[in-house]
Amino acid sequence: MTDALPPCPECSEAYSYEQGALLVCPMCGHEWNPEDTETVDAGQITDAHGTPLADGDSVTVIKDLKVKGSSLVVKVGTKVKNIRLGDGFGGHDIDCRIDGIGPMQLKSDYVKKS
Repeated sequence: MTDALPPCPECSEAYSYEQGALLVCPMCGHEWNPEDTETVDAGQITDAHGTPLADGDSVTVIKDLKVKGSSLVVKVGTKVKNIRLGDGFGGHDIDCRIDGIGPMQLKSDYVKKS
């Protein structure tokens, strides 16, 4: 192999290696196709459908979510307004306030932009 492999688009580490048609990062476990022309900024947070999110957006929950430490459930279709993006604990990258529940953090994998 004479060409240097590109760094990981998720964590920017230079230790990527080939595994079949994909490149793999041993540091974070991210796999990607080096021939994909569509790239997303490493810092860009997207919803479950790949739509980029921004501070102040409104999103809709696409899956029933149990609230940890409580018997409350955030139901499918719950609309959340004025979200804030950030790096939360455990992949929770959306800070928001849900009516009837209060402030919480959500994973962008369980919402769609509305």
